[in-house]
Amino acid sequence: MDVLGISAYYHDSSACLLRDGKIIAAAQEERFSRKKHDLGFPVNAMNYCLEEAKTAAKELDAVAFYEKPYLKFERLLMQFIDTFPRSMGVFVESIPSWLSEKLLVPKNIKDLGYNGKVYYLEHHLSHAASAFLCSPYKKAAILTVDGVGEYATTTFSSGNDREIKLFKEIHFPHSLGLLYSTITAYLGFTVNNSEYKVMGLAPCGKPVYMDEFDKLIKNFDDGSFELDMSHFAYTHEKKMPSKKLEQLFGEKTREKESQITQFHKDVAASLQAKTEEVLFHLLENLYKETKLENLCMAGGVALNSVANGKILSKTPFKRIFIQPAAGDAGTSMGAALFVYNSLMKKRREFVLTSAFLGPSFSDQKVKEYLDKNAIKYSRFRSQAEIAKKTAELVHNNSVIGWFEGRMEWGPRALGARSILSNPTNPKMQDILNLKVKHREKFRPFAPVVLFEEAHKWFECDDPIPEAADYMLMVYPVRKEKRKIIPAVTHVDGSGRLQVIRKEQHALYYQAVKEFQKLSGVPIMINTSFNIRGEPIVCTPHDAYRCMMGTGIDCLVIENYLVKRSDNQKDMWDSEKNATD
Repeated sequence: MDVLGISAYYHDSSACLLRDGKIIAAAQEERFSRKKHDLGFPVNAMNYCLEEAKTAAKELDAVAFYEKPYLKFERLLMQFIDTFPRSMGVFVESIPSWLSEKLLVPKNIKDLGYNGKVYYLEHHLSHAASAFLCSPYKKAAILTVDGVGEYATTTFSSGNDREIKLFKEIHFPHSLGLLYSTITAYLGFTVNNSEYKVMGLAPCGKPVYMDEFDKLIKNFDDGSFELDMSHFAYTHEKKMPSKKLEQLFGEKTREKESQITQFHKDVAASLQAKTEEVLFHLLENLYKETKLENLCMAGGVALNSVANGKILSKTPFKRIFIQPAAGDAGTSMGAALFVYNSLMKKRREFVLTSAFLGPSFSDQKVKEYLDKNAIKYSRFRSQAEIAKKTAELVHNNSVIGWFEGRMEWGPRALGARSILSNPTNPKMQDILNLKVKHREKFRPFAPVVLFEEAHKWFECDDPIPEAADYMLMVYPVRKEKRKIIPAVTHVDGSGRLQVIRKEQHALYYQAVKEFQKLSGVPIMINTSFNIRGEPIVCTPHDAYRCMMGTGIDCLVIENYLVKRSDNQKDMWDSEKNATD
């Protein structure tokens, strides 16, 4: 039985195909369209899922859509009416996309060639299902926190085998996710794109504006919260902070790309501290309501890895599961799982243990691409040689584009489409930021660490949650280790680690193991294989183009090694003529 899940029209559109309860394929549309956070109908992602499953749309048993478009449209109309005439501008701007796209989901699905039943689930139910139904738990408390779905912005649920019971909601406009996005906009960053930058900026400041944040959001004894909406404009304007919010902090909204001052760092630190306070308050009350020690989380706020790393020490929960695409992209997976397990009453047997659910390219396909575009390369003789040579290159401070196997599911590079480099080199952060990533200097780089070595280098939870496999937990680097790995130690002594287990990706694991033999350090820098403003690479052409346009020294792509220095003179000709 095949079920296709779809998420579209807000941000991070995606598709996921489930066969007999097991996930066959899942991917975000941005990886194919090359539009970061692409919100369009995910035709490319859906076609990929169908191709991977060797089936066609007409053969599907069900299609699941991640939210209820008409219910969401109802909320928007009510919002515009309540704030009229201030909302006139945003109303006129938004209505065309609803009439031409967002209300035409049935037609778009039919255009694929599918004429069967389509299930429309509530947005936060899709989030909850994405968190629980692929978790290792038979019973768990479920928290979903994001910007907004149809009406809900936060939900409490409990999961029992294949059933999910949603029992408490907080509704728009009161939203922890929209608070974070509003301050993201106030600090001059792009909403629904740069919240993680604010999280990375926070350790550079001090939380000296907690009194101001106490005026923005108030917690209640039952775990709920409320925003003072006079400080927010997102109900009636495209701009999110109101003039009153600017007056509260005493400075106007920062212009994009302008200087980041200590003020901005301190606001970011205060926002992160307040977010954690509200989140832990929600979790304390969720535990009181459910008395369950297992926790599953989803929604955009569940991508806040700094907060995630503190949950087990700050709340009564004993175990936590967060799947790699915890934001809106993951709702296509949740929708498919809920239809199969909860609506069709099929036995729940699948547990997500790997994020490698996207496209792969065979050795032959890679060779055809390289040869067709006259790219110079050498071939590895074995997997052992790939791991050993990569480790040697990294140890000698080369920056490596690493392209191996199926692409990752979710926003983090996890060893399929990664950039690898030397964590022991104190200059490597600057090298990567300036020559490769072209991004802000304050942003940290993540360490990938061998599973069995993680506790020796980081102050991790014990046992280490699966969420750490997906780079969703930030932990302190042990003090005696910080000088050894300066390139992955953030200003506050923390690291957003990825734990790698041999059974997840044997070649990636072995490359780190070989680096340990050379350096004594079971860690490499792992950052996403892309440049600022672009999605993570998907195809061999994406990878080659990224290397040739940056300071990446070498590309390890399946069984081949491509050196930028060997191909410099052909850079622009290759870019012009290359085909996937």
